[in-house]
Amino acid sequence: MEIFDNQIPVFGQADDRTLNQIRVCARTADKVALMPDNHVGYGVPIGGVVAYKNAISPTGVGYDIGCGNKAVRVDMPGVELRARIGKIMDDVWSIISFGVGRKNNERVDHTLFDDVAWKLKAISPLKELARNQLGTVGSGNHYVDLFTDEEDLVWIGVHFGSRGLGHKTATHFLKAAGASDGMDVEPCVLSTDSDLGVDYLEAMRVAGDYAYAGRDWVCTRVAEILGATIVEEVHNHHNYAWREEHGGEQLWVVRKGATPAFPGQRGFVGGTSSRSFSRESKTSMLVIRSIPPCTARVVQWAAARQQALSTAGPERSNVPARSLPR
Repeated sequence: MEIFDNQIPVFGQADDRTLNQIRVCARTADKVALMPDNHVGYGVPIGGVVAYKNAISPTGVGYDIGCGNKAVRVDMPGVELRARIGKIMDDVWSIISFGVGRKNNERVDHTLFDDVAWKLKAISPLKELARNQLGTVGSGNHYVDLFTDEEDLVWIGVHFGSRGLGHKTATHFLKAAGASDGMDVEPCVLSTDSDLGVDYLEAMRVAGDYAYAGRDWVCTRVAEILGATIVEEVHNHHNYAWREEHGGEQLWVVRKGATPAFPGQRGFVGGTSSRSFSRESKTSMLVIRSIPPCTARVVQWAAARQQALSTAGPERSNVPARSLPR
């Protein structure tokens, strides 16, 4: 870890453009940090952590509000999975909806749609879209994966967020705030005492709950395809903001492409093409940056150590009550 500009903790390597982005973020934030595997993002770098005492940054949370990972272990041995993998993956592909703008092939009812926050001007027109897309995976680096750990036990891993609901919600608030468009711009920051800031926090919460519910549904549905029962799970966001205490101060901690890593918190790190890893931050802002592509690991963050529990698949992390308002 190095200190950049005498104030910014930087983990791993960072190019000049990414460093300049986090420097610009520091002008309006109370605390900032940059996690490993960082790179340029829209206004706030991927792997960037920005914290505010009485403000929130829609730019920092990003367009895919609540994007995250979930991994579940099921009561199936790897030998059975491998024997049926062709049929299983055909079924996953035909039952789970992948792709831009897709609706779920199966209507999913959920209590989150009873939330009074759906009356907010920003998200009330998006409710039907959200209903139709709940449980869809999307495209890009979003996926469903099946893998085994060192004991040859089967895990399901997923990575996606709040779909069209999150993107349209972010777009609404950025436009309402008069935010600058582009990559190398000052991030949009809203006072949490303002009407717009209050509404954004509520809309973000709903989008986060929605992303959580979608990953829950996909993991459950894939377990049904396997004919297996879920016996263990690890779950968390990495594009979100949490109200946390650091150094005796209450802060809104915004993590973009980074996920909380408090002592004792479990995490799942993975991807789609190359080996990944995870770590526990030693800074006052305990965060983890997942490395993109590849073999997955489920990790238990203990106070002074980390233990890899599985290898071969996607990426994700678990949510303690202190980290994720549900």
